[in-house]
Amino acid sequence: MKLHVEGLSVRFRLPGAVVQAVTDARFTLDQGRCLALVGESGCGKSVMAHALLGLLPANAAVTGHAWLDDLDLITAPEQVLARQVRGRRIGLIPQSPAAHLTPVRTARAQLAETLRELGRPDTPDALARRAGLRPADLDRYPHQLSGGMAQRVANALALAGDPPLLLADEPTTGLDRPLVDATMAELRRLCDEGRSVLLITHDLRAAEQVADDIAVMYASRIVELASARAFFDGPRHPYAQGLLDALPTRAFTPIPGQPPELTRLPDGCAFQPRCPRATALCEEQPVLNEVACHHA
Repeated sequence: MKLHVEGLSVRFRLPGAVVQAVTDARFTLDQGRCLALVGESGCGKSVMAHALLGLLPANAAVTGHAWLDDLDLITAPEQVLARQVRGRRIGLIPQSPAAHLTPVRTARAQLAETLRELGRPDTPDALARRAGLRPADLDRYPHQLSGGMAQRVANALALAGDPPLLLADEPTTGLDRPLVDATMAELRRLCDEGRSVLLITHDLRAAEQVADDIAVMYASRIVELASARAFFDGPRHPYAQGLLDALPTRAFTPIPGQPPELTRLPDGCAFQPRCPRATALCEEQPVLNEVACHHA
């Protein structure tokens, strides 16, 4: 299984404005690898994930391609996405899992319904064991689940259709550090078993635990693509360097200024007003060739 994204852009049309949520995204995710898409909140990471699943609202305009082997997810009709892709070829681990569970149904009932809809012969108990849950845990309602249990139920739901690709959209939101570490260990295990994982996160420490490759996103654009080792040893884009320098374990120095509004992006490099390396050359949009920067 290979995911190849080429020129993916997403625009939301609002009264009097256009939100440039994703711009010309390009990357490849191979089987058995984890690509972590990192960046500040609001840069377009989650929009990209929902575009791959065809889960954007009606005011979204999506262009480009996202090939999942021989299927273009962007041009595929809704019937194909609903019956062949979601849950079967791509599993979604959502942000804040407890909020995505139906509050008036037990975890067992929701797993059983998912298995039935996907036509899978597995049982809820078998899925629970694979996700690190006791079968008795499935008889609880969402409000009775701890953060770790809710995360494992979300993992079990995502794996119900045995998909080769998992989209993990901020799966560590609201979890304490031990649960973050456990969640990352589980994602790494799934990669080692041959699944592919697209991890969307702003938690660089979590990304470092699991990712094979890193894609850094800023103001709707991917600005750096690198192996995880190369990224954490020395990122090449000034924004990527700023992200690492802001970590408490490093310089603990925040990036000055604020990201631009996605309705008013400049023609050139969007990071220019915050960048210590900026020159007049940055008024032209740099091309992404591993790193989108005139001064990398």
